[in-house]
Amino acid sequence: MSDLVKVEVVERVMIITINRPQARNAINYEAAHEMAQVFDQLDADDGVALGILTGAGGTFSSGMDLKAFAATGQRPLVAGRGFGGLCEQATKKPLIAAVEGYALAGGCELALACDLIVAANNANFGLPETKRGLVASSGGMLRLPQRIPHHIALEIILTGEMLPAQRAYDHGLVNRLTEPGQAIEGAMALARIIAANGPLAVQTAKKIVTEAKDWRQADMFDLQRPRVQHIFASADAKEGATAFAEKRQPVWQGK
Repeated sequence: MSDLVKVEVVERVMIITINRPQARNAINYEAAHEMAQVFDQLDADDGVALGILTGAGGTFSSGMDLKAFAATGQRPLVAGRGFGGLCEQATKKPLIAAVEGYALAGGCELALACDLIVAANNANFGLPETKRGLVASSGGMLRLPQRIPHHIALEIILTGEMLPAQRAYDHGLVNRLTEPGQAIEGAMALARIIAANGPLAVQTAKKIVTEAKDWRQADMFDLQRPRVQHIFASADAKEGATAFAEKRQPVWQGK
């Protein structure tokens, strides 16, 4: 792998940094495929509880590298996984977007593909595709109306105008706001809380919350039941109860 994507593990949290600051962390073909490899690494590493996705140099990502696309004709898509190796296939483990500066177009769609968002209070989100005669086809039109009120999402998508972090927070898109330059610290604070919990339970909870959006109300408990049976029979469930009774921190095994 090159240095297009940097990886660091801190306190069982994998910090994944898009490292193209000279291009405002625009994603080219090579970066997308490296990102896909890193997301696989995140899910495969038993020593890692969750990940944080961020960008180098004070910007999250400006989306697709249009200059690279014009020169090569290659879109930054990964087969079966979409833009940036993430937008069409989520990681099994939770992923937090730590947003500084701008998360625009595909960059905004990468943030939307994450499970949680921490943003600096001067950051901006945006889906400006309509301004270029395009549409946000890597999840922007699909996910934004699920995350904020329908008419606000439609406004952002149709106008192509910016969505400031404060407004995004007020509408529930952003989980936590930080001062400028502190999005990573804010994301780490949130990640530590999640990392302290049972890893098997965390991954199962993420999976069910994601899948349940498509379940009929009449079927939801029948569909959930087989997906949680392994949790209540797990070593971690026993350890969690034992640790509570013994007033100590649990020692998770992830099984």
